[in-house]
Amino acid sequence: MEKHQVHVKVSGKVQGVNYRWATRKEASRLGLKGWVKNLTDGSVELIAQGERESLEQLITWCRGGPPLAMVCNLDFRWEEVSGEFDQFGIRY
Repeated sequence: MEKHQVHVKVSGKVQGVNYRWATRKEASRLGLKGWVKNLTDGSVELIAQGERESLEQLITWCRGGPPLAMVCNLDFRWEEVSGEFDQFGIRY
């Protein structure tokens, strides 16, 4: 299995709506590893590693997010795999 990595930034109403927790649950369900965190500008950032198809599914999920989220913009870029993660966690 070839690993891929994606770096995602999501903006809109994505803080205070359980976006990080729901992202962690979805990423774990997809077998991905990495992290998600809130940024001071009100957006959410994440890095995920795993199979490309699973990463694409996560990106699609992030466009909607959990029920109370209102995503206005999602930017992502594919990166070289950096570092090893043993799970998908929330950073503070």
